[in-house]
Amino acid sequence: MLDEGTSDDRSLKASPPENARNYRGPFAIMTVLFFMWGFMTVFNDILIPRFKEAFTLNYFEAMFVQFAFFGAYFIGSLSYFSISAFAGDPIARIGYKNGVVIGLLLSALGSALFWPAATAHSYPTFLAGLFIVGLGFAMLQIAANPYVTILGPERTASSRLNLAQAFNSVGTTTGPLIGGYLILQYFARTGAHGAESVKVPYLLFCVVFLVLAVIFFSIRLPHVGEGRIEPGIGALRYPHVVLGVLAIFMYVGGEVSVGSTIINFLGQPNVAAMSAIDAKNYVSLFWGGMLIGRFMGAVELSEMRKINKRLLLAGIPIVAFLIICFASGWGLAKTALGIESVSSLSWGNLVNFLGACLSNGFAVVKTYLPLLAFCWLLFQLCRGLADRTLFVFS
Repeated sequence: MLDEGTSDDRSLKASPPENARNYRGPFAIMTVLFFMWGFMTVFNDILIPRFKEAFTLNYFEAMFVQFAFFGAYFIGSLSYFSISAFAGDPIARIGYKNGVVIGLLLSALGSALFWPAATAHSYPTFLAGLFIVGLGFAMLQIAANPYVTILGPERTASSRLNLAQAFNSVGTTTGPLIGGYLILQYFARTGAHGAESVKVPYLLFCVVFLVLAVIFFSIRLPHVGEGRIEPGIGALRYPHVVLGVLAIFMYVGGEVSVGSTIINFLGQPNVAAMSAIDAKNYVSLFWGGMLIGRFMGAVELSEMRKINKRLLLAGIPIVAFLIICFASGWGLAKTALGIESVSSLSWGNLVNFLGACLSNGFAVVKTYLPLLAFCWLLFQLCRGLADRTLFVFS
């Protein structure tokens, strides 16, 4: 018979930590969810100008796209909190995995509604579909955000959540480019009602969510932090949590409002007179800026060596800036050099073409470089402390 405190202790010390052994895989799986709801959320930024034109809406009516979607977040979260306050946390009863599956199924249902809405040319039905998708995403966030924070040591919880949110930003950065191409170009047919172009993309979303629901239902995820079912207002007893709720309200309001109006703003004749197809690139640039900051935040709040932190905090914005330069100068370089197809370039001309891309791109986005440098300096002031980082960037 093993003696407690001797043999058991030795066996625990000899085995690898449970977090290192079990939690990396589940964390990687959860990042897929963060990417997906970021990718789909910014499709709303494409839907607003598409529906405004298709249904002849004014700006107030077009913004009901975001009102329906994020209104579902508010109603869903408020309902969940009310249940938790009086009957205990539902996640403690059903488990994080089941919470994710329910969120995915709701999102699939809302996406499926886009097909009959487009067939009937019904804007209210589209809003109903967006509301249901928003309810599904609210459930996903209720289950996924806390689950990520407890998949490992408490001291690195903020870094893990920030890293997962960075993958969310990968979705928000690529979403406008892909969504704009699919909805505004590829599926847009001359003479057809504008809403028809959303049918196939959202049907694909429905299929993806159903597949993810089956995967999450089938895989084995560690059961951590479940089992306690205590009624009451929970963390809202603490003033800093209430202030955090207010801060997130302000932040999301600003973030969503800017992303939602960029295309229409740049399309005004007295601003830039851009087409929606061209303006979608600036939506991607807006969310890409947040992507850079979130990856830098994940590095700053991690426990890696100081020298590695400094290298990455310098490298991330530099690499990002080069990518932005290249992407911005691509079209300009093709026009300047008279190139129709990059595949026709020889190796010698390819070097010149890449140089022209960076040169033209730098001329376009050079004002972005001081902002990246300023962001790097702010992170140096934070010294890897979560509370100081929040204070400085606020």
